[in-house]
Amino acid sequence: KAGINYANVWDEQGQDFQADPKVGFAGGVFLGLPIGKYFGFQPEILISQKGFQGSGTLLATPYSFTRTSTYIDIPLFFQMKPGEALTILAGPQYSYLTHQKNTYTFGANSTAQDQEFKNDNVRKNILGFVVGADISVEHIVISGRAGWDFQTNNGDGSSSTPRYKNRWLQFTVGFKL
Repeated sequence: KAGINYANVWDEQGQDFQADPKVGFAGGVFLGLPIGKYFGFQPEILISQKGFQGSGTLLATPYSFTRTSTYIDIPLFFQMKPGEALTILAGPQYSYLTHQKNTYTFGANSTAQDQEFKNDNVRKNILGFVVGADISVEHIVISGRAGWDFQTNNGDGSSSTPRYKNRWLQFTVGFKL
């Protein structure tokens, strides 16, 4: 399956950290394992881009910032099947941060930075929760998901990067064998 994430972040401690949503890629594979007629288990493995963007003015010069965080997401869904074409999903998700790219633009100048995780206190393993639904029409599966992280992005709270949690909407189209 493949599609998009519409992602943003939020600061659970209510600081003055404002961010705008960002669109990123989402795609991977899934496996539906029935447990009776109305229930099942559906693990997935996805490459998922999340992040945020922001902009403003500093000294009368416009600036913008975009962060794209690429994760390997592993949701473990419990399935409820109220009808033949509809499956409702809910469950925990484990995410592993594989790559992060920051793009800064200040006036006419722009720079991109690929994040090195060696010296920064960034949490690479994040747990979250996802709910959603799949609509199946023959072999085509149309999916919608909403998810949010339980844990912040910084490891022990000492990181100078903003502490935030991801939240996202995900829309994909897939093929079922």
